[in-house]
Amino acid sequence: MNTFASRFATTGALVELRNAQKEMDDADGESSAMWGSTGGFGNLTAGAPPSFAVPGVQDPSAFLRLHTDDHADPNCRIKIQHGTTTLAFRFQGGVIVLSIRVRRRGATLVSSGTVKKVIEINPYLLGTMAGGAADCQYWETYLGMHCRLHELRNRERISVSAASKYLSNLVYSYKGMGLSMGTMICGWDKTGPQIFYVDSDGTRLKGDLFSVGSGSTFAYGVLDQGYHWDLTDEEAQELGRRSIYAAGHRDAFSGNTCNLYHVKENGWTFCGNYDLSKLHYEGPGNVPGAPGGGYGYDVRMEGRNIVPVSA
Repeated sequence: MNTFASRFATTGALVELRNAQKEMDDADGESSAMWGSTGGFGNLTAGAPPSFAVPGVQDPSAFLRLHTDDHADPNCRIKIQHGTTTLAFRFQGGVIVLSIRVRRRGATLVSSGTVKKVIEINPYLLGTMAGGAADCQYWETYLGMHCRLHELRNRERISVSAASKYLSNLVYSYKGMGLSMGTMICGWDKTGPQIFYVDSDGTRLKGDLFSVGSGSTFAYGVLDQGYHWDLTDEEAQELGRRSIYAAGHRDAFSGNTCNLYHVKENGWTFCGNYDLSKLHYEGPGNVPGAPGGGYGYDVRMEGRNIVPVSA
């Protein structure tokens, strides 16, 4: 697969794949059926050429650097706006997944506030989005299609590990071609709640908690302080809300609203959408397990005089 990716930079993708298919058939006598859905190139019809092709330029990554703003050349024609925060952690009651929509800066919208930063792959799997929205939406939707095919072929749900491995292998095929993706695949399978981090370089990591995006460092500060395995459902949801609030409040590019999902043994449920400004001043409202009052420091310290100790 690495050889195919390196050859794409100088020749057409379809030509190279047809040549490779012919070489494989001649060498091993295998049928061209392997170049269908299991080939991972965006076509479900066995024997047909792949329908997903890389850009028709010699070096896709160099083309992107030339035409997009990478902070080295602010005069580039295409301005890619950055900023989001996603987090997920697993505990005894499942997986908590939160995504934050992005902040408006004056009249400019950093990224569409209507974009769903959590992709519902199937009733038991969720994927988060950070990086290029188009890349994440395309490949995670494509992953959902193959998860369904796995169910039809094997008559059982795909595991979280297998789904994340499939996505990792898929995007690794296009490494160095300009993909921008940092995602978490979250779900519940036979082994219990699971989380895997996958990015556009093909990196795949298993863990108990992850946060991805420009505000992830702020979210990690709250998560690390309050996380433990024996959290109740209400405590876990409150920890998630406070963590994502910290990212939205402190990160210049994250804000607006956040979505909260809870993955349990019988599938994921959408717990609600929260306005970060209301969380700052009022808190989450009448939510079980959530203390009253806003999350903001100034709100919590209102009316209290802090007198410095004299030397």
